[in-house]
Amino acid sequence: MNSCSFDFDRIIDRRGTGSMKYEKVGECCGADDIMPMWVADMDFATPPFVMRALERCMSHRILGYTCGCDPYYESIVNWCRGHYGWNISKEQINYIPGVVSGIFLAVQCLTEKSDRILIQDPVYHPFHIVPETTGRLVVRNSLVRTDDGFDVDIDALRRDLEGCKLMILCNPHNPVGICWSRDILVKVAEICYELGVIVVSDEIHCDMVLGGRKHIPFASVSEKAREIAITLQSPSKSFNMPGVVCAQMIIQNDVLREKMFNYVHGSDMDMGNAFAFECASACYTPEGDEWRNAMLEYISGNVQALKEELQPVSDKIKVIEPKASFLVFLDCRALGYAEGCAYQRFFAEKCRIGVNPGDMFGPGGLGYMRINIACPRSQVREAANRIVAAVRSLKD
Repeated sequence: MNSCSFDFDRIIDRRGTGSMKYEKVGECCGADDIMPMWVADMDFATPPFVMRALERCMSHRILGYTCGCDPYYESIVNWCRGHYGWNISKEQINYIPGVVSGIFLAVQCLTEKSDRILIQDPVYHPFHIVPETTGRLVVRNSLVRTDDGFDVDIDALRRDLEGCKLMILCNPHNPVGICWSRDILVKVAEICYELGVIVVSDEIHCDMVLGGRKHIPFASVSEKAREIAITLQSPSKSFNMPGVVCAQMIIQNDVLREKMFNYVHGSDMDMGNAFAFECASACYTPEGDEWRNAMLEYISGNVQALKEELQPVSDKIKVIEPKASFLVFLDCRALGYAEGCAYQRFFAEKCRIGVNPGDMFGPGGLGYMRINIACPRSQVREAANRIVAAVRSLKD
């Protein structure tokens, strides 16, 4: 099934629906009457099988306390085996409200105030917000710029991990779109195992790998990785259902799992809402795979459309082509602004587009912008044309 079988070109008016992307764009980006391409959800219709799952839940007529039953766990087990070749069991899975909640729970359970937690910036901003607001010390292991994106400096990583209790890994990486190779993940596992560092692996974009690539779960690459890994997943990004509030924590080490799952249960954070389990189970099916594959094909087309339309100003705005996700990092350093807010003003005031400034993901992101292209292609082309016109106006 290809993307033509689904209507990703349809424009859905989300204003007035409580959508964060639309209602808060002025507060975040400085103007209300701009094209919002910042919050990481899709402007595509949530898949029909998710909507049917919601209807089934509503038809019960009682929105009572809800728990995960065998079909929920089996859907995750089967999905991980079929898509990643990763064998897990029902007992190794626990519901959590979201991936950021999972990071918070791991930080609280496994570290103390003033403990060191390593992140690799530029990276999703809650990676530093959660440790900092809980009194931990954030160690920034900055990714290094390459000709076509970013990479990790393994030697620097080893040095920076000394004395750390946790590493928060983004796999695939947001915002720079890296799909980490098995070789890199094995090296990370070896270093962290040797130093006694637990790895919390945020894999929320695992089902959005582009170009025929295959996601590699961190915990699957070696026995050492398996022993130190806390894997966080969710169907929310890939199937456009973040408002349902549903994710899973997977831990294979028996001792670590008992400690972590007991903490999650004691925090009352494993009590799913009335819709979560049914919706997640609906996603992890052949029907879910059909829609997901079509969506990824469409996103790949959007990436190419963005590159084509921005080609006339590629000396000023370079597209870092993502290997995963619908989030694209734009290298705008040639515009020459000294502060991230200046880049954001350029996009809001000159381009009339709301995007995320790269430095919100860490100092290494200064001069970059993150744009969300999970929207109809006509809007991607319109946004790119606005950028081209704005850049050209600077030269006039």
